[in-house]
Amino acid sequence: MKRVFKLINDVITGWLTADRPITEFPLCDFERIRYELRPGDVLLTEGRNHVSDIIKYTTQSAWSHSALYVGRLHEIEDPQARDLALEHFDGSPDTQLIIEGVLGKGTVITSLSFYKQDHIRICRPSGLSPQDAQTVINYAIAKLGNDYDVRQVLDLWRFMLPWTIMPRKWRSSLFTDDSQSTRTVCSTMIAEAFAAVHFPILPHIKRNQETGIELFQRNPRLYTPRDFDYSPYFEIIKYPFVGVDTEPAYRKLPWNKEGVIIRGNEQKNNDALDTAIYD
Repeated sequence: MKRVFKLINDVITGWLTADRPITEFPLCDFERIRYELRPGDVLLTEGRNHVSDIIKYTTQSAWSHSALYVGRLHEIEDPQARDLALEHFDGSPDTQLIIEGVLGKGTVITSLSFYKQDHIRICRPSGLSPQDAQTVINYAIAKLGNDYDVRQVLDLWRFMLPWTIMPRKWRSSLFTDDSQSTRTVCSTMIAEAFAAVHFPILPHIKRNQETGIELFQRNPRLYTPRDFDYSPYFEIIKYPFVGVDTEPAYRKLPWNKEGVIIRGNEQKNNDALDTAIYD
């Protein structure tokens, strides 16, 4: 029976994580992003599989995945953390690395180039010191090998549904004590890493008679990729594939002035083109 359940789980996981074909021209300039990154930056991607579609629909956001930029192996200052990273990554020491939670793989350390053809946005924690950035990275490295928490994704979906239409036993368990669990998802792991240095993402703010205001950390299990984009404590950095850096460079973009796209959905066959109306 266990083998049957494992087979079913593998089939479902394979379907959810199967990536669609990459686009020939991505929306961002990967080379510029690659050179801009600093250790401690958070990367957001759209994703190209079914689980990404579910997360984007659930969170009403274009971003379905988040990852923490580590840098190269020699940029990990703590020797123990560096050795642990080496246990989970067998590649060139010059490779730019990220840590992410992936369905079917758990928390892994991956080459940045895996997302070379994806739409990427950099979210940089404003004012984060290099020392605290290393603490954030060390926290994430310590989570390498942990399983991906599929139940948390389902609980997040249930949490966003109206309570009145669901039986009590189906309601979200996001607020139950799960401190002993080692399972996590990408955004939760990163939120916990920043909480380790008391860096705010979307803190809850209350009035305090003595200090004026005080901040409270939110439940890290409630964070989604879009929250790093929405947070006022992160700078947003993006480089388009076709740049508009200087005025009036946008006027020099290679527009086709003879037609407009009237159907936006991509065709399954790469050679199928969108229908256009011509003058």
